[in-house]
Amino acid sequence: MNVRGNKFVRFESDKSLTERYADAIFPRKVRTSLASVMESVRRGVEVGSQRVKSFRKPMNVTSSRNKSEKDSGSWKKILDPQESFLEIWNKIFLLACIIALALDPLFFYTPVVVNDGTQKCLNLNKRLANIACVLRTLIDAFYIIHMIFQFRTGFIAASSGVFGRGDLIVDPWDIAKRYFFTYFIIDVLSILPLPQLVILLGPSLKDQPVAFLTKESLRYIIFCQYVPRIVRIVPLYIEVTRTSGIITETAWGGAALNLFLYTLASHVLGAIWYMISVERQERTFVGEIIFAVVICIAGLVLFALLIGNMQKYLQSTGVRVEEMRVKRTDAEQWMKHRMLPQNLRERIRRYQQYKWQQTRGVEEESLISCLPRDLRRDIKHHLCLDLLMRVPMFEKMDEQLLDAMCDRLKPVLYTEKSYIEREGDPVEEMLFIIRGNLVSTTTNGGITGFFNAVNLKAGDFCGEALLTWALDPQSSSHLPISTRTVQALSEVEAFALLADDLKFVASQYRRLHSKQLQHIFRFYSVQWKTWAASFIQAGWRRYCRGKFLKLLREEEARLQNALAGDSGVSVGASIYVSKFAANALRNLRQDETPSPRIPERMPLLPQKPAEPDFGA
Repeated sequence: MNVRGNKFVRFESDKSLTERYADAIFPRKVRTSLASVMESVRRGVEVGSQRVKSFRKPMNVTSSRNKSEKDSGSWKKILDPQESFLEIWNKIFLLACIIALALDPLFFYTPVVVNDGTQKCLNLNKRLANIACVLRTLIDAFYIIHMIFQFRTGFIAASSGVFGRGDLIVDPWDIAKRYFFTYFIIDVLSILPLPQLVILLGPSLKDQPVAFLTKESLRYIIFCQYVPRIVRIVPLYIEVTRTSGIITETAWGGAALNLFLYTLASHVLGAIWYMISVERQERTFVGEIIFAVVICIAGLVLFALLIGNMQKYLQSTGVRVEEMRVKRTDAEQWMKHRMLPQNLRERIRRYQQYKWQQTRGVEEESLISCLPRDLRRDIKHHLCLDLLMRVPMFEKMDEQLLDAMCDRLKPVLYTEKSYIEREGDPVEEMLFIIRGNLVSTTTNGGITGFFNAVNLKAGDFCGEALLTWALDPQSSSHLPISTRTVQALSEVEAFALLADDLKFVASQYRRLHSKQLQHIFRFYSVQWKTWAASFIQAGWRRYCRGKFLKLLREEEARLQNALAGDSGVSVGASIYVSKFAANALRNLRQDETPSPRIPERMPLLPQKPAEPDFGA
């Protein structure tokens, strides 16, 4: 009878620490059937709870942020305003808005003067009117889709943008309220089909001059809708440049866009001129014509001077954008020259874009390092203190130590799927997570088959082996070896303490003489959590094995007593039962003492982490 437990365990989370403890108690078939029944019951409970939540949704108007995050996998997913899909859509919608500005003046050309031989009459160009109505309706469809996206797109809280990206608000009620109070009315005014109604309903007015009424109506309607469309383009342009940095990837694309805008302005002014001048008699006085020409020339000269002065200021504001575009072009050429694989190229592009979104091309460290010490300390205190207080280890520190931490901390950014630490590599920094999600895994050296995975979130830290090394007054110059692999599951914003900086800050820990910091360190340390869970597992295995051994001994004694009292049982049956119980006990004893023929393995229990000297 083989009652040996499996020596290879896998920890996938804190809740799965005891999944394999019952190997020595229950048979595998019984465990499989029991697990399948429990899984069916669990699925039934989850389906029932989801149905109850669906019935309660209409009654609850203000859903919480956590609930919205749980529903992110459904069709009501809240979109990230900085994800690639929305960046592409914003560029498409910006182009649609610019095209809409060029389409609306087409309605000004619908009134035409028709000469029937005897007299000249004002009429409507129906073909042009129909084309303008169809194109205007297609552009309005883009506005409607964009309005739908606005109700499902989160936003960054202004109060959390002191460092990094900021906190993403995903509550649908907050998103809708923000949209209602910002651009909802402007979008509604922009998509009202008033020009189409004037063109389609104008011929039904039999008793009125159709062309004249249409001309006068379009003049005011187009103007009233043109202003909201221009107002809507400004924040959209700011959003596109804020997320991606540039609108076009190449200089030729930017030149073509500016030429199109200049042509658009000429087209709009020409349409307005036509609308004003139609059905008016031409002036024939020579002096008036010369005066008009002089005004036009003077206007061009003044306009050129205005453009020259404006260009100076516009170039100063666009320097960062141009530098970023040049860096991105250089990076693309370098990646193409080095023939980097596509996955590495995407990671490099994502990091450059993410860093631009956070810093806008400003080198914060070089800017702050040029300031006086007291001013630099106050700035670091303002930027870092509130975020540091989210980490439980820093809540019990005094103000002097927090100032030292703020002065030494460096903000870092990690993109999705980036490796922060690798098992077996030296630990170069201690990381304090501000935003984002990571996973920390270990195989205990890769020898025993041990595996443990722990999710890290805002407020956690990693690289705590460096703190133990820094607090040891007799530590060598060699950095400690990492026992875990840390990988980013999303974009991560954190503060990093390098080894030398941590050595300086750690010298102040020993003056605190506080055991509370030691307990906090143990409670939040991933290495201590893993060791404690493995220690509990090993103790539970010993308990289960001893309990099972006790049951076998009692069963063997009960069988021997029954065989001794019953003379009707054959001698062969009694010998068989005795051998069966003896083999079971022998197998259990062999599990407790390793065989000399098998080379000794590393123990399953990971090594106890070294404890920092907080009280020295």
